[in-house]
Amino acid sequence: MMGYQKGVDIEAGTSGGTGTAAPTRGLYPGMTESPELRWALIRKIYVILSLQLLLTAVVAAVVVKVRAIPHFFVSSSAGLGLYIFLIIFPFIVLCPLYFYRQKHPVNLLLLGVFTVAISFAVGMTCAFTSGKVILEAAILTTVVVFSLTAYTFWAAKRGQDFSFLGPFLFASLIMLLVFGFIQILFPMGKLSHMIYGALAALIFSGYIVYDTDNIIKRYTYDEYVWAAVSLYLDVINLFLALLTLFRAGDS
Repeated sequence: MMGYQKGVDIEAGTSGGTGTAAPTRGLYPGMTESPELRWALIRKIYVILSLQLLLTAVVAAVVVKVRAIPHFFVSSSAGLGLYIFLIIFPFIVLCPLYFYRQKHPVNLLLLGVFTVAISFAVGMTCAFTSGKVILEAAILTTVVVFSLTAYTFWAAKRGQDFSFLGPFLFASLIMLLVFGFIQILFPMGKLSHMIYGALAALIFSGYIVYDTDNIIKRYTYDEYVWAAVSLYLDVINLFLALLTLFRAGDS
């Protein structure tokens, strides 16, 4: 937290030691902390998120372009077993990542491992999807993320609070997971995949608003890694949901 205070005298309300009052604007009504510190945290989170998404795009592109990679994982029992392990691996990494989320540089190292693992899973999904569907899902994901982020900042500035969404989103996520598990056991056809994709897109759109609101108001200054992980998972899951929706409609 001390790294954010360089050149800023919070108590005196001055910047850079010039004795001139620094113009500040609160992110939401009743804000008691320093806007400069909160904006510094927000910028740090979005820089990390941007690097994660860039890494995901690169890894996924490699998996899609090098056809030998997906072929290996689906053509043999050993490859399939390794693929299942790699799918589960990000959830295993999440445990130590949460525990060490405030311990630098371990948190960044675990974040890199987690991002690469998720990126591989995204690449494997894209490897069996048409380029047209991937492009449609990527464009819509970008539009939705930017729109919801801008809306959340605008609404927070006007006193809106989205913390009430937490229990509803959690319950919706549990129902979505159960729905997905039922589909695995009892496949219900293309329509059910479209419904699943549409519901998942709505739920993770809600999570983008909820987690952005938490970044504006609630995350502490040393929780930047976990905040970036939360938003990253929201964006990736939204993309995968739209991919499922468009792929079902395209088939």
